[in-house]
Formats: sequence, structure tokens, C-alpha cells
Amino acid sequence: MSPLKLARTFVLLPALIAVPTAAIILIGSTSPAAAAASKLGDLTPFRTIAADTAAMVDKGDLAAAKVRIKDLETSWDEAEAGLKPRAAAEWHTVDKAIDRALSALRASTPDLATCKQAMADLLTMMDRAS
Repeated sequence: MSPLKLARTFVLLPALIAVPTAAIILIGSTSPAAAAASKLGDLTPFRTIAADTAAMVDKGDLAAAKVRIKDLETSWDEAEAGLKPRAAAEWHTVDKAIDRALSALRASTPDLATCKQAMADLLTMMDRAS
């Protein structure tokens, strides 16, 4: 092999390995943003509200969390006609998790631990729906 061909091989070889490896890493990503794209479509707006609500619960501000989760309830209900037909089983799973979080935060005397668990479960269900 000529020195020129040998040099080209050493220059091209890393690129031939790096590009497919990068593609595999990107495709296999499980970040919240990647998890937000699902059979249901882009759940990012809903997950953002849920994450905001969970942060309020984590701070112990259940009154603010109760107000914020109303935004999730409203936007989820408004999007039902577009989301549910795409993946009914996934939609029902997330919907039930939203209902449990709503119930926990709207309890006559909300329990912090129950609210934290309901919000964690909701975020998990949203991520699994992807």
C-alpha cells in the first residue's frame, strides 16, 4: 500500500467509526426531551407542567402545586381528541396517573409524601409512554 493510501486510511478510519457510533448514541438517548416524543406525540408541554408541579411539591408548596396541576388537567383534556386515537392504552395510562396526582393534591388535607409519590409516578408514566 502506498504511503498516500495508508495516510487516507488512517484519516478516514476514525470518521467511519465515529459517525455510526454517534448515531447509535443519539438514537438510544433516554433524556427527558427524547422520552417526551412518544406514540402519543410530543408530550413535552405536559411533562413540563408535571415537572413544574413536582418541583413545587418537593418544596412543600402544595397550594401552588394544586394551582399548577390545573394547567395540566386543562391542557391534557383539550388535547385528548388528538392524542387518544394515536395510542389509547398509553393515553389511559398517563390519564390515570394525572387523575391520581390531581386527587392527591386536591385532597381535603393533602399529604406531602402521597403528593410526591403521585408526581413521581406521573412523570414515570409520561416517560414510559414514549
